Amino acid sequence: LNWHAGAGGFSYLLEPVWWAGMISMIVGEAANFAAYAFAPAILVTPLGALSIIVSAVLAQFILNEKLNMFGMLGCLLCITGSLTIVLHAPPERHLGSVVEVWQLAMQPAFIGYTVFAVSVIVFLILYVAPSHGSTNIFVYIGICSLAGSLSVMSCKALGIAIKLTFRGDNQLVYAETHFCLAVVVCCVLTQMNYLNKALDLFNTAIVSPVYYVMFTVLTIVASIIMFRDMQGTVQIMTEGCGFVTIVAGTFLLHATKDFEVTVHDLARMAKDSTVQGLMLAHQQNVRDTQYHPVDVEMDPPAGPSSSQSSSVMRYSNTKRPE
Repeated sequence: LNWHAGAGGFSYLLEPVWWAGMISMIVGEAANFAAYAFAPAILVTPLGALSIIVSAVLAQFILNEKLNMFGMLGCLLCITGSLTIVLHAPPERHLGSVVEVWQLAMQPAFIGYTVFAVSVIVFLILYVAPSHGSTNIFVYIGICSLAGSLSVMSCKALGIAIKLTFRGDNQLVYAETHFCLAVVVCCVLTQMNYLNKALDLFNTAIVSPVYYVMFTVLTIVASIIMFRDMQGTVQIMTEGCGFVTIVAGTFLLHATKDFEVTVHDLARMAKDSTVQGLMLAHQQNVRDTQYHPVDVEMDPPAGPSSSQSSSVMRYSNTKRPE
């Protein structure tokens, strides 16, 4: 009997290490959940790339995984993209109750996105995952990303409800609050199940950046549709540039994590390539000089007939026979 997540098993639930990681993730997501109550989702979600930098730094000290210069460059790109997004993020929209959030969710555009996301999730789970889930990385990650975009919108509503409740305006009396909580639970369980399957079947270095990109893009789309966070073309382009910078840094950090390259290695490689190029050029010049022919010289023969002549070609690289 195969108990691996990729085969539909749940043996990882018996692993203490898995539970330690899950508890750490819950604590981090709780802080992330609190951030949604005070900032737009279009700002909070891309900044999740900073967790990749923290993981890379901690791995260097705890797991003795050296961070090469390409990894450092990837971290720098993630920080640059994050700063770009923070500096050009839209202001937080003031919402007085969870009912207002519910009214935003009832807009035709967001209802259409919700129907689309749920339909695709059901289609992937029932028809695509059984036959192609173990060979195509986008099946399980697509399920997680679509479910994640809906969970973020519900987390935003719950965060606002909890914030207002602590301020004295009780939001727990509204049925909308409990509905959002149920959506969050269902989406998180779906994400946890299919993300474990993806990690069990495919390389983590590929799963992590692909999941980050798909999840962030879908969350931004859902946030724009529901909260209308974007304000203008310049802001959209700036946010897009920041996001692309983060994506580039994320892929660079994961794709080169097994490369053992330092600045000294690059300097030596550059020096070796320069010396090799000079040597090849010198050898080519020597060959051109050796086999370059000189002018043809005509020697008339000694005899009565001037019509009989012979021509002798002299080359700089040959000797005349004695």
